[in-house]
Amino acid sequence: MTPTFAPVALEHASRLLNHGPTVLVTSAQGGRRNVMAAAWSMPVEFSPPRIAIVIDKRTFTRELIAASGCFGVCIPGAALADLTFAVGSCSGREGDKFARFGIAALAGPVLGVPLIEAGCAAWMECRLIPERHTEDAYDTCFAEVVAAAADARVFSSGRWDLRADNAELHTLHHLGAGNFARAADVVRARPL
Repeated sequence: MTPTFAPVALEHASRLLNHGPTVLVTSAQGGRRNVMAAAWSMPVEFSPPRIAIVIDKRTFTRELIAASGCFGVCIPGAALADLTFAVGSCSGREGDKFARFGIAALAGPVLGVPLIEAGCAAWMECRLIPERHTEDAYDTCFAEVVAAAADARVFSSGRWDLRADNAELHTLHHLGAGNFARAADVVRARPL
């Protein structure tokens, strides 16, 4: 891990996704690896932490996940908008997108999946929970989060901390056609 990344307690892993960011899904099997963008992911259980993510069954990513039983979920910061759009706009079947786009990856601490830290706010290492019906019918995959880490400049003590001085790490939210909104302007609720 880079010096700015710190482990996230698994009981707080759901908070990395509960605000609906666009994510980068990483996968690898048999010497092949891939990264793709996904706009639909969410936490579904706190303990153990479990997520749901939509990954089309025709993608190279789904092929690698089916073969390996695991994947990574990396949460890109606003500085990676161009890269996020690029990896979501081409297939990994045509070549290694990590090499094509110069993406550095580290091996996850539990499952060894490729994970991205540079320009990302956080990552989660996930073990697939086979649910064939939902995978086939709805392209929805379920997974247990087995490890998580976040850049402490934007997420620490189980909470997001979005400020002007860390804007490059604010999460992206896909609006369609290569347009993203950046998470910002936190509004803190007051007790009533």
